[in-house]
Amino acid sequence: MRLRADGAVDSCAWSEARQATWRSPADIEASYRNASFLGNNRVVFNIGGNKYRLVVALKCSAQLVFIRVVGTHAQYDEIDASEVQVMEIKPIHNGKQHRAAL
Repeated sequence: MRLRADGAVDSCAWSEARQATWRSPADIEASYRNASFLGNNRVVFNIGGNKYRLVVALKCSAQLVFIRVVGTHAQYDEIDASEVQVMEIKPIHNGKQHRAAL
């Protein structure tokens, strides 16, 4: 997964995840060697040279991926990634809010 200069995750990463047929953690590890596997069916992906983290919950038997957190490394350090359930999403309306979100 790549991060664009504007801080957004490259859309081809989402497309790649959507088309993936991950049936086990080994399938993910084969594609993303730096993925970290946590308890509670959670996987952490490092994005943008480890500046950002994507935490997902997996249900491999149904081939489902639930996004739990997208945030900076510092934000990740403040949560229990194996337990967090809901990602707070705030709309960004201007450049000032965008810079604050980064």
